[in-house]
Amino acid sequence: MRMSRDDKLLSSVCEAIGQTPLVELSRITKNLEGKIIAKLEYLNPGFSKKDRIARQIIEDAEREGTLKPGQPVVELTSGNTGTGLAIVCTLAGHPFVAVMSKGNTPERARMMRALGAEVILVDQLPYSEPGKVSGGDLELVERAAQQVAREREAFRADQFHHAGNFRAHYLHTGPEMLAQSNHAIGGFCDFVGTGGSFAGCAAAFKEADARIRCYVVEPAHCAVLAGQPVRDPGHVIQGGGYSMTDLPFLRPEHIDGYLSVSDDDAVAMARRLAKEEGIFAGFSSGANVAAAAQLLQGPCRGLVVAILINDSGLKYLSTDLWS
Repeated sequence: MRMSRDDKLLSSVCEAIGQTPLVELSRITKNLEGKIIAKLEYLNPGFSKKDRIARQIIEDAEREGTLKPGQPVVELTSGNTGTGLAIVCTLAGHPFVAVMSKGNTPERARMMRALGAEVILVDQLPYSEPGKVSGGDLELVERAAQQVAREREAFRADQFHHAGNFRAHYLHTGPEMLAQSNHAIGGFCDFVGTGGSFAGCAAAFKEADARIRCYVVEPAHCAVLAGQPVRDPGHVIQGGGYSMTDLPFLRPEHIDGYLSVSDDDAVAMARRLAKEEGIFAGFSSGANVAAAAQLLQGPCRGLVVAILINDSGLKYLSTDLWS
């Protein structure tokens, strides 16, 4: 495991990625049987868990020789992975191009540009709403990212398929949570975008204790991984729920069940996090807490349920979350 950020003078901000705090949400769970413990990933330098995969993907690619010195890096992003890559690539000497849907919040694009990235914004489908990125919107961004990578002879970070996404959480996030909780975790749930954080943490948890129950979290009316039909792809939980079933990191033997969370419940819990716990987070973090509360009222009653606080509420100031 990497050295703690508190153990030494850091040579760059990249070394400040990881070793985020784990806190108990005792106010939100005061009327529930059991505990929710939350990994504060918004305290990474780029304000999200995606800093971890950005560093792992670039480190792995440089070590393997698939990323050459000074070669440009291109990636599709909803903003969080792009922010992490902007930080890591700047320090590693790689120009970075983020390709993002116009449906994602504008503060993410501004942050990436401030960190030295070039940002290409892709129009949404005619029927899509700003702030609600559908699977169809994501397909347009993917095609644009492929074209840019070809034209610039760039390395494609490809967070949906690059093993560094899984490895970042399997090698670090999951083991950190086990150590910080003194191996008290009985359940885990995670909102799935690429599936990397769920898959990596679940694999680490199952290896440590096969009894830890791990649950995939999806938006209500868009729970395709649970085998449900898509009834409304226009949800507000950015960074996932794209109606994608080709997520290679997910291993069925590590999935104990599926949970769905409505937009209203994700928003309400994100607001509760801020007002009751002092944790300023986004939609998917609210969804994770809402799903964990479901578990404490069901199969994980009386247990300790672990979640990730995926990113900062600062990335959603232009949305209705904080209106």
